[in-house]
Amino acid sequence: MNRIMIALMFFCTVIIYGQESKPQISFTFDDPNIETTGNMTWMQKDDAILETLAKNDLKAALFVCGKRIDSPEGKVLLSNWRDAGHMICNHSYSHSYYHSKKQTLESFENDFLRCDSIISKYKGFTKLFRFPFLKEGDTPEKRDGFRKFMSELGYKNGYATIDASDWYIDGRIVDTLKTYPDFDLTPFKEYYMAHIYNRAMFYDSLSVKLTGRHIKHTVLLHHNFINAKFLGELISFFKVQGWELVNASDAYSDEVFRLQPDVLPAGESLVWEMAKETGKYEALLRYPGEDGVYEEESLNNYLKNYFK
Repeated sequence: MNRIMIALMFFCTVIIYGQESKPQISFTFDDPNIETTGNMTWMQKDDAILETLAKNDLKAALFVCGKRIDSPEGKVLLSNWRDAGHMICNHSYSHSYYHSKKQTLESFENDFLRCDSIISKYKGFTKLFRFPFLKEGDTPEKRDGFRKFMSELGYKNGYATIDASDWYIDGRIVDTLKTYPDFDLTPFKEYYMAHIYNRAMFYDSLSVKLTGRHIKHTVLLHHNFINAKFLGELISFFKVQGWELVNASDAYSDEVFRLQPDVLPAGESLVWEMAKETGKYEALLRYPGEDGVYEEESLNNYLKNYFK
């Protein structure tokens, strides 16, 4: 290939993926539940998240862990998301850790089917499966066996491209409110928004290195107190930073979600797996990709400095 052709290709790439291209993000929520946390009932949390999504004209994907909604109240929750036009997807029944030696391919398949039998009755049911803890198998037999199992049932992997630890910050808020019901949540909100945006920038930057473009991202959040309180402000922040918000169904149409990276143990963010497969980004990749242990010290320091 001559130098003129190479230069032309580079010029076209800049035009397509440079300043005229915006990073894109969709919202996905794991573990809908009927628990009262913080100072909100499950119905208040559910209404707040759904109202925020409706206000922003967004359709999300809800990844359902069966045991958390296997009740009359749980059916109401799923009906709320169905009526709002969101995707209802599989997140297993028991939320078991697939890398555990106690968890076999067969037992994991049965657990998957138990959740499928609950959610498949709902309009909006979509054959996407998100692995609990984003752990997709620690042996070739478990990883490839479950991929084959899903394919035979018409399921695809409900990858998260942007992983984060909103669940950890949420837990810290909930624990704080138990002792101090009137605690000012502003520092938690600020840390939460900075954390989610930081992880979004990390995974988007890495995906551009890997693909040469801004892929359509799926950020992993949870059906919890912190998102009921602050999802609207988080969405507004992404808009101000120039991100384009898209529906989850649109994001999952991106060709990147067809990939099945060849890594072991399998799991983490899809972008993490793609980078791991190349062997070129070891200095950027930690394992696990995201965990509360990474946020504990920085959150403690942030709270300490905030109240100086």
